[in-house]
Amino acid sequence: MASSSSFLVFAALLALVSWQAKASDPSPLQDFCVVDKNSPVFVNGFVCKNPMDVNADDFFKAANLDKPRITNKVGSNVTLINVMQIGGLNTLGISLARIDYAPLGQNPPHTHPRATEILTVLEGTLYVGFVTSNPENKFLSKVLNKGDVFVFPVGLIHFQFNPNPYKPAVAIAALSSQNPGAITIANAVFGSKPPISDDVLAKAFQVEKNTIDWLQAQFWENNHY
Repeated sequence: MASSSSFLVFAALLALVSWQAKASDPSPLQDFCVVDKNSPVFVNGFVCKNPMDVNADDFFKAANLDKPRITNKVGSNVTLINVMQIGGLNTLGISLARIDYAPLGQNPPHTHPRATEILTVLEGTLYVGFVTSNPENKFLSKVLNKGDVFVFPVGLIHFQFNPNPYKPAVAIAALSSQNPGAITIANAVFGSKPPISDDVLAKAFQVEKNTIDWLQAQFWENNHY
């Protein structure tokens, strides 16, 4: 009987640990945990400010998200509002971004290691898609128009492209983490510092080393601001 009870307790604890491991961000244990920017302590997230010192500005940013942004050479600009901009987002598991697309611009293939993304098109048309994990690598894509919504599951490679050669597009994205992170595939593979060995990349992509050398010599610009 004792053995059976111990097993049930162990199973319950294992389920609890597994659930926490799957959570994108830890759940808050109080109303809020505003970032204490002066704390020297390093934790997974940020140390809380004394609640008595919290005010409305800790939950506010004059972000001007209604204003268009200048796009870069790939034709996009991602304006991210996360815990680094609004300290009150700490432990709340959410952030948001405005994405501007030039005509024929794109938010190139990338992944968010800590967040699922839900995208809403505010202006224009976007061709979007994501690829599932190995071994299937199934490609799912859709053309979105103004008012349409699309979900990119956590960790999967995805992109958005404005197919209109004459008009820009705008979208708003909500992400399920206070700090979702972004890994742009081309930047990470060909623009790492120090660079990945061209022997490794030539073998991985099954191309000549001079092709890899040319790619690594390009300027891989960040589009997150």
